[in-house]
Amino acid sequence: MIKLKTVKETIHQLEEVRKKGKSVGFVPTMGALHEGHLSLIREAKNENDFVVSSIFINPIQFNNKNDLVNYPKDLNKDIDLLLSADTDLLFLPTEEEMYPEPVTEVFDFGGLDEVLEGKFRPGHFKGVAIVVKRLFEIIKPDKAYFGLKDYQQLLIIHRITKNYHLPVEIIPCPTIREDDGLAMSSRNQLLSKQERKQAILLYEVLKMVKIQSGFSSINEVKTHVDRLFRKTKDVKLEYFEIVDMYTLEPLKAWAQSKNVIACVAAWVGNVRLIDNIILFS
Repeated sequence: MIKLKTVKETIHQLEEVRKKGKSVGFVPTMGALHEGHLSLIREAKNENDFVVSSIFINPIQFNNKNDLVNYPKDLNKDIDLLLSADTDLLFLPTEEEMYPEPVTEVFDFGGLDEVLEGKFRPGHFKGVAIVVKRLFEIIKPDKAYFGLKDYQQLLIIHRITKNYHLPVEIIPCPTIREDDGLAMSSRNQLLSKQERKQAILLYEVLKMVKIQSGFSSINEVKTHVDRLFRKTKDVKLEYFEIVDMYTLEPLKAWAQSKNVIACVAAWVGNVRLIDNIILFS
């Protein structure tokens, strides 16, 4: 695996790859890798000749400084995992390399950034859009791979690739879960043993909602969800919404959309987790 730290070296290396007619797949990450990331790498390997991953903890997408400070880091383990997945190139930029000048970009997300995560994490998606756009401009991948767990992020990335006519195909990949159903996340490493047991509530609630969808009213479902979270110690619901999959508009009745997803965010102790489940499409 080639490891590069500068934009210049990375651009040059990938120019040489393309001269050989090879297709490039890309999996951007913030490190603290797990099986979810590796599943993206494997999918990229299946569909491309050359696979690039990046590790960069993007400071401008953290609206909470403590979250940035506490974000898990284990570069040696990450490198071993990328090697095990047969990654071809790892891009490891510094903050100065990614942001040599002040950030001035302005984005129009069409309101996608004003609900769900955007409502509780102001500025988060601007930071995501800036770093993803820059990474795409450096790597110039044919395809880029993202997990469905961060569903709202996926819609934002689709929008910027369309708005800026970036020649990259965005490939959504299934959420990878632990044996008990908890969505794999780098933040899971920060949970205590007791908190880890309680965190399963997010997926249990989503499974219940999937069963009830179309039968109980949306108001009844949301009331039931709120009641379940109130019963569980150390798990605090931040939001639960049933929304249209493409506009993220909250629904009041099932008949409002044929493409519906349930999204949840909750604090388990001091760790914030998100998850979702497609109800029907």
